[in-house]
Amino acid sequence: MARDWSDLFITDGARPATIGDGASLADEPERRRGFFKRLRTNLSKTREALGAEIQATLLEGDVDEDTWERLEEALIMADVGAATTARVVGELESEAAGGAISGGEALSRRLAGMLAEIARTGEDRIDLRHAPTVIMAVGVNGTGKTTTIGKLAWHLQHELGLKVVLGAADTFRAAAVQQLEGWARRAGCEIVSGPEGSDPGSVAFEAVRQGRELGADVVIVDTAGRLHTQDDLMAELAKVRRVIAKQIDDAPHETLLTVDATTGQNGLRQAKLFSEAVPVDGIVLTKLDGTAKGGIALAIAGELGIAVKLIGIGEALEDLRPFDADDYAQALLT
Repeated sequence: MARDWSDLFITDGARPATIGDGASLADEPERRRGFFKRLRTNLSKTREALGAEIQATLLEGDVDEDTWERLEEALIMADVGAATTARVVGELESEAAGGAISGGEALSRRLAGMLAEIARTGEDRIDLRHAPTVIMAVGVNGTGKTTTIGKLAWHLQHELGLKVVLGAADTFRAAAVQQLEGWARRAGCEIVSGPEGSDPGSVAFEAVRQGRELGADVVIVDTAGRLHTQDDLMAELAKVRRVIAKQIDDAPHETLLTVDATTGQNGLRQAKLFSEAVPVDGIVLTKLDGTAKGGIALAIAGELGIAVKLIGIGEALEDLRPFDADDYAQALLT
């Protein structure tokens, strides 16, 4: 699984000698530890609830039918989802009944391993070996999509030394263009925008065109935030994708869907319907703060087979990180 930024991306180039504002690459493990600590703190409510149930069922009590029912309820309450929960508990119960594992400690470790396995679905990396690589960002309003694009552009520019062009194709919300312009200045990258209300497809087309002309490594196209229930706007996403493909046959090479973790199972429905409108290659799970239950990452991976590639735990630049399944399962359970 992706653990740092160099692990997340597939590139042909060498890693830069410094990260960000001159920080040494040797500092990266410390940054990862700091992020994990904050993630664990943010998921404390879920961990405490799940931990208490695991302590009461797997570690202290006799393992019986009631054990599995209580564990199932705890996982569903953590937003893991009914289908994924049934799969996990069913496999765990079967292994225990067959004698493959026994004892509360072994069952608890196996549960953590199973959750990590589910989260490791699909391709968890982003291939940047195209010239340029075109990334299309989609999602519902308020999920942190534009902020995520800005942070991603910064990391690509400053940590991988890549040239990035942003396409402000969210032309229906003036604040979105302004927000992206602010991130472009901060990241030091080019931005292509159009007048408010202009055709999103034309902005996306021009962004890719300029990206090619400028020799960019990556072009990230922001699209208008939309409700997954708005059929006409969802159809527009497909149109933007077709327009991009007119510039580069196999583009966009990556479509990232931003999902707000606090929306729970509605996030799973969003992912399902967005993936029906356009091929979704990866999930960016944002707002993993104290109100998020966290299990939605497992529900999306388990039920839709879409890899979670990035997670966000706050507003700061360093609060966006590549997703790591083992760390995530650990933060949820221990």
